[in-house]
Amino acid sequence: MKIFTAAQIREADAYTISNEPISSTSLMERAAGRCAAWIEDRYTPAQPIYIFCGKGNNGGDGLVIALQLLQQGYPVTACLLEYGSRASEDYTIHFRQLHQQYPGRIREIADVTGFPELPPGAVIIDAIFGTGLNKPIEGWLAGIVHKINDVKRQHTIIAVDMPSGLMADGSSRNMPVIHAQYTLSFQFYKLAFLLPENAAFAGQVHVLPIGLHPEYITQTPARYHITDIDMMRTIYQPRQPFAHKGTYGHALLIAGSRGTMGAAVLAARACLRAGAGLLTCHVPQCGYEIMQLGEPAAMCSTDEQPDFNTHFHEQADARYKTIGIGPGLGTSAATARSFEKLLAVYKRPMVIDADALNILSVYPYLLYQLPAGSILTPHPKEFERLFGSTTNDFERLELLSRQAVRLQLYILLKGRYTAIACPDGAVYFNATGNPGMATGGSGDVLTGILTGLLAQDYSPKAAILLGVWLHGYAGDLASAELSQEAMTAGDIINFMGKAFLSCFPPEM
Repeated sequence: MKIFTAAQIREADAYTISNEPISSTSLMERAAGRCAAWIEDRYTPAQPIYIFCGKGNNGGDGLVIALQLLQQGYPVTACLLEYGSRASEDYTIHFRQLHQQYPGRIREIADVTGFPELPPGAVIIDAIFGTGLNKPIEGWLAGIVHKINDVKRQHTIIAVDMPSGLMADGSSRNMPVIHAQYTLSFQFYKLAFLLPENAAFAGQVHVLPIGLHPEYITQTPARYHITDIDMMRTIYQPRQPFAHKGTYGHALLIAGSRGTMGAAVLAARACLRAGAGLLTCHVPQCGYEIMQLGEPAAMCSTDEQPDFNTHFHEQADARYKTIGIGPGLGTSAATARSFEKLLAVYKRPMVIDADALNILSVYPYLLYQLPAGSILTPHPKEFERLFGSTTNDFERLELLSRQAVRLQLYILLKGRYTAIACPDGAVYFNATGNPGMATGGSGDVLTGILTGLLAQDYSPKAAILLGVWLHGYAGDLASAELSQEAMTAGDIINFMGKAFLSCFPPEM
């Protein structure tokens, strides 16, 4: 699914109005009708509803929602915020309808003192400012935002399209923003919903289709995307009847040191669960028995050193379709030297995680020696060590994309919506996963999955999109059965089979 900018969303509205064709008033009624239907499905007419309306088209949406709910018997009060801006044309049309039909349900508010006394159980609908907002909310309107946020614990807050005060395409840090429990967004996710700094604002996001013209959507390029199952089904490669283990590649996993062999075992198990035909794990001598017992399906080579890896570059040859490196590896000077030698001799895309990323942050010139198309998998702190700090999430997203293009690498930034930056400048946000996956070893499992997919001749882009999706989806299946609290990284691996079967049933 494409993620459009606020300007592109306005263009989509205009294109729909011109080419469906449909009037702007009718398109507003269609969008507001989706919101009203969502509210009717979840709330009864016994609950009082207060709709706060600005004077633009977001406020117009609020007026239509008020009209439709009043027609269904809901006790709605439309709170109209009277500030200096001129009302939009569609707002004016629907204000007249509301005033003619339900004049007693309108309450005009000209300052903070006009904020209503809310009865118990009231539902607040925020239709003050939408995607058109391009500056912070100021003055008494900011006071209204604070008033609404102050009663969040006692009342449900539903934002229409976007929480008021939230910028669609830029940072809203330290600005007054509505803290909604639910956001009813029209047709598309907004970029702001997917960034951690805005976690307190949107709550649960429900994207409601409003019938924007499909030609605009398909023909208009977008820099940002959010993954979905349809995308994954175009990427997935089903197994062939005459295949054998050599068909699905031989991967090399370089991982582990004394005290962190669990990371190596988790990555190895995940690599094989992702479908790699063969796997060799290079581990220090102290990890030989652990690996042979922990994942007997993997072959094992041992380093010259007992406690950490120092000569793994000698293992890299044409047998291996790809190499995954980093889980539990350690960051000794000897390990770093072997990593540099590995990059001199191995030129296929690799998966680079954990301590391999930490080595890159200490020796940043090695970034320029990574094979083109390699996959880096940092969490936010690792990303900062590699590329520097930023003042907000939008700046960090720009930095992420810029580095992927400059280095011609795939860089994923782990999070609730893991961001995947591609060498062509595109950025994908992953839609699967849950907070139960915030547990030690989860990243090692992802490294194994990505390594296993690269070994099977998935392109780096296909491997990273599919791998991150499956990793999150297996976590979702595990949490549904085990709870988020009780999940461990091993459970993600154990649910990989169900993830494949759920996403790609055999009859496909």
